[in-house]
Amino acid sequence: MESDQAGAGAPVDSSPVWSERRSLELGRALLLNASFEPLCVVSARRAVVLVLKEKAEILERNGAEFRSERTSIPAPSVIRLVHFVRVPFRTRVPLSRRAVFARDHHRCQYCNRNAENIDHVVPRSRGGTHTWENVVASCRNCNAKKEDRLLQEANLRLKRTPRAPHAALWLVATAGNPDPAWTSYLPSEREPNAPREAVPA
Repeated sequence: MESDQAGAGAPVDSSPVWSERRSLELGRALLLNASFEPLCVVSARRAVVLVLKEKAEILERNGAEFRSERTSIPAPSVIRLVHFVRVPFRTRVPLSRRAVFARDHHRCQYCNRNAENIDHVVPRSRGGTHTWENVVASCRNCNAKKEDRLLQEANLRLKRTPRAPHAALWLVATAGNPDPAWTSYLPSEREPNAPREAVPA
């Protein structure tokens, strides 16, 4: 099965082997549990396989198309499992620079400019912890202004209180730039952490 961007008129490759470059061109898909809980991000090709095996249904498309000699199927951007799958409960999202930027939407939490650094609200030299509740994204200027001082000492204020994000945010953090079609299926960071479901083998 081959893919062609809609209207692009790309030639059909009869080889069953997909190159890494070709897979990247087809994009990725957000995989949801039957309960609509986000599970993970998979390649569009993997998503199509799940749909063809009737393990999932397509909720959103990305505009590309998989084609074979006898059939064609749109490349999904969001799919949902037909049957609910249970997995171990994940209570906290691992703290990392990429995850902090994803939680804070790449905006400085002091001035709302583009973020370039992460900052400990209470500096570690002053007893601050390296936890979600004490780490925020910041721009270079605010980071330099604050240094190892407390907020009141640096005359800075947080735009919002930092907290551990919903576990589903980890999907966005690890996937890189999310597809805009995923937005309505991802929970707000204001929502409490919830069980994360597993992907079928």
